[in-house]
Amino acid sequence: MPTTSANDQLFEESQQHFPGGVNSPVRAFRSVGGTPRFFARAEGPWLWDADGVRYVDTICSWGPAIVGHAHPVVLDAIQKAAAHGLSFGAPTAGESRLAARIRAALPSMEMMRLTSSGTEATMSAIRVARGFTGRSKILKFEGCYHGHVDSLLVKAGSGLLTFGSPDSAGIPAALAAETLVAPYNDLAAVQAIFDAHGQDIAAIIVEPIAGNMNLVKPAAGFLEGLRALCTAHGSVLIFDEVMTGFRVGPSGVQGLTGIRPDLTTLGKVIGGGMPMGAFGGRKDIMSVVAPLGPVYQAGTLSGNPVAVAAGMATLELVGSVGFFERLSAMTAELMQGLVAAAREAGITEFCADSVGGMFGIYFAHTIPRSFDEIQACNRTAFNRFFHLMLDRGVYLAPSAFEAGFLSIQHGGEPSERILSAARESFAVLAQEGLTQEASARGGLAN
Repeated sequence: MPTTSANDQLFEESQQHFPGGVNSPVRAFRSVGGTPRFFARAEGPWLWDADGVRYVDTICSWGPAIVGHAHPVVLDAIQKAAAHGLSFGAPTAGESRLAARIRAALPSMEMMRLTSSGTEATMSAIRVARGFTGRSKILKFEGCYHGHVDSLLVKAGSGLLTFGSPDSAGIPAALAAETLVAPYNDLAAVQAIFDAHGQDIAAIIVEPIAGNMNLVKPAAGFLEGLRALCTAHGSVLIFDEVMTGFRVGPSGVQGLTGIRPDLTTLGKVIGGGMPMGAFGGRKDIMSVVAPLGPVYQAGTLSGNPVAVAAGMATLELVGSVGFFERLSAMTAELMQGLVAAAREAGITEFCADSVGGMFGIYFAHTIPRSFDEIQACNRTAFNRFFHLMLDRGVYLAPSAFEAGFLSIQHGGEPSERILSAARESFAVLAQEGLTQEASARGGLAN
């Protein structure tokens, strides 16, 4: 008689307390099937679940653990900050030090405000854009997720793609009507929307490199075109760099491209694993935020001293000479290795891409460049691959619609273990013939 694992027991218990047994939808494994892993500890590139099984982590807490889990420098900063108190509800010197570090890396953020999450940051940036322009409409892109903000859960990515819903219940139609949606990487469609509604559009919000429908890079001229349209129509260009900020390079996507947004939202890495977000940009725009202006935004735990200390320590580590060069090279080499392993097994319906420490794997013949192309990937093959890898000690994102993340500590043994597991997994896929099933094409998860 099979023994019930600790993960099974914990999942059964958690379902009595939380919807689906989890506190964020993708964790539920609904897309890939099976029992989610409950993790007990993490260190460097490794995770240990409730049964004591060790995994190579390719999620890194969905991005923040760029220096590896439980880095001693970060832990030391947290412990020292916590010893002085967990929260004051008042200003601290650490907030300004962190802001100065962020502004030095992202000069477009002339003035900013700290928040407790990326969702809070994007919600606030949208409100500020509307307050600054006096306009109501927002333009976003299919497959881009900007947190569970009411007006932005339209054709969104991340968990909504996983669960096959382009919208969320509970959002008034009037709010959704204020959101205009264009295909990602389709500048002509954006131009057409501005031709029709330009005088009413407060802002474009975009993941400058998408990560919430898997990794999708911007086409040549796409971001430049968005910048030009916003400038011409007096709209605010918002780069949602919650995921890409300090993850794809030392100055995010705006550093890689040289394109200066009007507002930027940040999260994940800037908190070093603690709850943290930020939004900021042009001083004239940010001057409409209370107490300077009429746009109200507040947060009891914004600028929490422990989170600020964790973020500051992390940013100091990623700011070391050659950090991103090493991380980028390691990630690219691993992706090349995965493609080679697939080809060795005779699988051509697989490709991979990366930027900085962020990557995407796709069961497709070519790297997707749009929401529709992501949807056309072979999800059945991915789901099987996910479990084959999990059984071999590699923890991938439990959805075909999520980007992956590596830390600077993933070189050597962790990468070798990923490649070894992939070779065995691709061999099984080839034997089972799942990558050849036409019926597996397209469709979202049920």
